[in-house]
Amino acid sequence: MEFNALRTFVEVVRQNGFSAAAKVIFTTQSSVSKVIKQLEHEIGAPLFNRIGHRITLTAVGDVVYRRGLRILAERDDLMVELGDLQGLKRGTLRLGISPINTSTLFAPVFALYRNQYPAIDIKLVEQGGEQLREQVLAGNVDVAVALLPVPDDFEWQEVTREPLVAVLPPEHPLIKSKAINLTDLQHEPFILFETGYSISRVILDACKRRGLQPTIAARSNQTEFVVALAMSGLGVGFLPRLIAEHRAVTYVLLAEPDTEWHLVMIWRKGAYLSNAARAWLELAHSYHRT
Repeated sequence: MEFNALRTFVEVVRQNGFSAAAKVIFTTQSSVSKVIKQLEHEIGAPLFNRIGHRITLTAVGDVVYRRGLRILAERDDLMVELGDLQGLKRGTLRLGISPINTSTLFAPVFALYRNQYPAIDIKLVEQGGEQLREQVLAGNVDVAVALLPVPDDFEWQEVTREPLVAVLPPEHPLIKSKAINLTDLQHEPFILFETGYSISRVILDACKRRGLQPTIAARSNQTEFVVALAMSGLGVGFLPRLIAEHRAVTYVLLAEPDTEWHLVMIWRKGAYLSNAARAWLELAHSYHRT
């Protein structure tokens, strides 16, 4: 079984289609179909159920996909470890960052890292925390930001801990409160980040514990847009206090149990961490500890 064939199959599953996968790996749909047919012939069983234009994994396909992710990740680990024989004279750092916290928390660390290791190529993947966890498990990212708790598949290093705040317009009747909880906001529409962002999961899980079903007025993957909508009075937005403090917003502390923004850097348990990734973790730890 060739690595390229396995990688093509995995991409078809990720993109949920042959044509979409072809665009990602820069080939044609017919080439992708040919590779999948050859792989199915080699395995001796179909990998997909084909229903019109839709595809779903067969039981065999599900096994090949799960095992394939591990095989490809191990292969990438091997290549990185071999490359590390050259030390930090060259290499690549594949880093997963959430757009919520990039500039405030990590821009200074980027500058320090670039200054100390100018030959290391930094490849950024900017997605929500839930999506970044999948990228780490798939071996597409070396280290990524996430919110605790994380599954046992990961090892982690703390970055910072912050309470969440509710972003409200300055004329809002709750804005003068010292602190509020979600019950105080039960009649307010919520402005959340897109599905896949851990901060939204934290808020919705807390609502479920309270027995609340919030009205979601809007979702976005851009911090500035969430802030602008909240400040315009459309609804209440939620940010870590540290992030809110760096923006011209009015907010009140969210005194809600189990909603602390506990930010960490994660990597796949048992994975080989490149010298470039280890250097990043060490630098980030030193910077945020001071």
